[in-house]
Amino acid sequence: MSTTDYGFHSTFNDGYSTPTKQIARLLSGNSRMSLTQIAARLKLSRKTVKDRLTKMEKMMGINYTLELNEKLLGVTIPHIAVLEFEKKPDYDYIAKLLKKSYIPQLAFSVKGKNMLYIYAVAASTEDYVYWDNTMWLLASKYGVHWFSSEVIHKQLGFVPLRNELINRLNMDDRMKELLKLLNSDSRASIQKLSKSLGKHFNTVTYTFEKLIESGYIKRFTLTMDNQKAFCPAAFMIKYVPKDDFENAMKRTRAAIKSDDKDSVVSRYVLTAPLIGSWDYFGIGVFDNYRLGYEHCVSYLKEVAGKHMEKITFNEIDRVLIGRLPLRSIDTKADYKLIDWTADVERL
Repeated sequence: MSTTDYGFHSTFNDGYSTPTKQIARLLSGNSRMSLTQIAARLKLSRKTVKDRLTKMEKMMGINYTLELNEKLLGVTIPHIAVLEFEKKPDYDYIAKLLKKSYIPQLAFSVKGKNMLYIYAVAASTEDYVYWDNTMWLLASKYGVHWFSSEVIHKQLGFVPLRNELINRLNMDDRMKELLKLLNSDSRASIQKLSKSLGKHFNTVTYTFEKLIESGYIKRFTLTMDNQKAFCPAAFMIKYVPKDDFENAMKRTRAAIKSDDKDSVVSRYVLTAPLIGSWDYFGIGVFDNYRLGYEHCVSYLKEVAGKHMEKITFNEIDRVLIGRLPLRSIDTKADYKLIDWTADVERL
């Protein structure tokens, strides 16, 4: 594979027509957009939009949810915990343990290995420390090695937060109840929300507007449960930076930002630098494991191998809790880069 001309194409995107891909893209940016608004935007009939959306919901298992501003919500810094077991765990038992707490927002096992990935967010540092140590001890009967890292900056993507976490937030109860409903169905009309809350339409409208003004909601968006058409995978990297490290990173970022022009599902849905046991975490979707390894691991090793101490790439097998953050986005526009060396003197 050429390091100067990174090529990528996802065949799973070929199964959808351009209008369907455009509908997915619009709803990823604003899942509350009405059928009439979508039809006008794409110059399609309302019936065509409705029919395509119904089909898409069924084929991809779409959930309408929220991308929330974790910083404004006042929660702790997210953590990625990687659990490596000496013997195969009972994942049903592990799932029950995870569901007892509000802290794990996403947890999944991987194929062919006794490993578990957890994206964890707590309402307080004390809660996180208690949960971290408790889970470590309860899983110890499987000989668990626990590697935890802080998510210091999301370059791309998000992880849907559970309503169990929202329950713990310090905010107005009316806003909290509305936020939970929208988190479960961000496409719900004000009328439907009013009925669910047992509140007057005008009261819910006012609360909705106050919720928007708060900045808690970054985006009304969607996730998808059905990953049968493609291979979701997680990768992690540990770096040992040497000379010319930043130039190598520029090439890796160019690869991550490269995507199909029209995609119903973006190739990389989450990438984030870490502090701790690992330096980088990502979730991507690929046609299959072989192509994913080639386009992720092989390429990254080619352009930045001398700076890597370790890289892992594992196909996601079972989601034990939460939902995978799969959506359609303009990858280049959404990618958020920090120049770590821009202002060293201020430190």
